[in-house]
Amino acid sequence: MPKVDRLSQYIDSEPILWSDRKRYLGLPISFTRYSFDQNKFYIKTGFFNNVNNELLLYRVLDIQHKRSLFQKIFGVGSIVLVTADKTTPNLEIKNIKDSERVAKALSNIVEKERDEKRVLGKEMFGASGAFDVDGVDGIEHGIDHTII
Repeated sequence: MPKVDRLSQYIDSEPILWSDRKRYLGLPISFTRYSFDQNKFYIKTGFFNNVNNELLLYRVLDIQHKRSLFQKIFGVGSIVLVTADKTTPNLEIKNIKDSERVAKALSNIVEKERDEKRVLGKEMFGASGAFDVDGVDGIEHGIDHTII
């Protein structure tokens, strides 16, 4: 009787849309690898001790593209993702090639994911904990604090 692998139905089979390594002097000689598919951003670090981290793209609140003079010389750039994720509220994707194109692609995928999941901006800001939503309209914990 063949053995049934029950985990295989839960493993993502999404194709990787982009991948690169963190670069030093423009060369991919580090042990930090970045990639993303239609739903998630992946970070794999380490040589002896590996750490894998995933970020759901619909949780990205803001995308910032940065390039210093040194990065321009070596043809790389960095992208900062501000997210509503608890483990990685700010994720910096350092020293990657074609960083401007990658930032635009990420922005398009994030918007598409939010539309598909019907996630509103105000839900994301509340989820991030960046803003205190209690008391915004003068009502805190169900008690009206207006002065008569």
